Amino acid sequence: MINDSKKNPRLAFVLVTMLFLTWGMANNMNDTLLAAFKRIMSMSDLQTSLVQFAYYGSYFCFAIPAALFIRRFSYKSGIILGLLLYAAGTMLFTPAGNVGSYKFFLVAIYIMAGGCAILETTANPLIMALGRPETATRRLNIAQSFNPVGAIAGILLSRALILSELHDADAVERLVMSPEELAATQAHEFSAVSLTYMIVGIFLLLLTVVIILSPMTSERDDSKMNVSLRTAVASLWRNRRYRYGVVTQFFYVGAQTTVWSFVIRLAMQELNIREAAASDYILASVVLFTVCRFLFTWLMKIFKPAVLMAVASVGAMLMTLIVMLGSGSTAVSALVMISAFMSLMFPTIYGTAQAGITGGVAKIASSGLIMAIVGGALITPLQGYVSDLTGSVSLSFCVPLVCFIVTFIYSVWISNDDSKQ
Repeated sequence: MINDSKKNPRLAFVLVTMLFLTWGMANNMNDTLLAAFKRIMSMSDLQTSLVQFAYYGSYFCFAIPAALFIRRFSYKSGIILGLLLYAAGTMLFTPAGNVGSYKFFLVAIYIMAGGCAILETTANPLIMALGRPETATRRLNIAQSFNPVGAIAGILLSRALILSELHDADAVERLVMSPEELAATQAHEFSAVSLTYMIVGIFLLLLTVVIILSPMTSERDDSKMNVSLRTAVASLWRNRRYRYGVVTQFFYVGAQTTVWSFVIRLAMQELNIREAAASDYILASVVLFTVCRFLFTWLMKIFKPAVLMAVASVGAMLMTLIVMLGSGSTAVSALVMISAFMSLMFPTIYGTAQAGITGGVAKIASSGLIMAIVGGALITPLQGYVSDLTGSVSLSFCVPLVCFIVTFIYSVWISNDDSKQ
């Protein structure tokens, strides 16, 4: 089949990069959604963390089917399927809000995340294929730099349309409300959540139409499609760089998810403010994350990606310790600063782990790295449990601290391995 991206690689790069904005939006709207559900339904930190469990658990389930789908059909088909499934999940927020069911919301989030998983499994290897192999990691960092731009848009949207609509009553005050008053309050709040995700769904459907009508790559390299799943997995298992990369990605995504999931909670605890005001700090975190990702991408012209990630891992560990041991604005500022050091980690782990892997095996390799995102599903509830158990959001940051230690070890190992070649 004709590879349209080779006819116009710049257009293909721009269109695929746009997709990075879409799942960035979903990722960080979840962070505000945790705070919203905690107030609306008077939940514990562990209960609200199920939002991330459903979201990132879906990544684990959809990654391999997504890889097999694009191997069987094409990159473009995978992108269209991902966008449609993502949109379907956002539309399900409306009936979930109408019945006020948390379980229904979790199903909607799971389906939405399935679409995001397909998009990530498709877009990451495609970006790496659109150019010279030696610049693939840097090219992926450029595309990933637009992911937090979508995250900023998602935070602004949810802050304006969801957090601003939450009633002032906390869990204790809601206990003394009459059933009618509580139902009316929750109905208004659920309506705000549903409307916000409906807007996102409409945007996704419009983007799907643009993708269908655009001459994006429809590559399907038939000469490489004969690689069986079993052969590909066996090949990848023998690749230590890849194998260690998947483990590191698991811990990194767990760290990022926990850090951003608890920004609002920590700011509320340390600064005695409400959700809408506390969302300023998650917004500041993502803005800093975005700026520093562009900065680190530029620095990759001078320094090796693994060296930069080792330095960033040390910075993240130090800031996490300050969050645990500090208080007030010092702890909150350190929490925001963690995002600066996290900014290069995901694409750098992805790029270094997948270096040198091509053809049909690359698509399976991509799905493995996307499956590792399940770290966000498993590690976030662990931090929620630690927070509930100790009664301290601050102490629960021992969980991401361990994760950053893993990214540091991997960075040092990659640096040593590169020096031997």
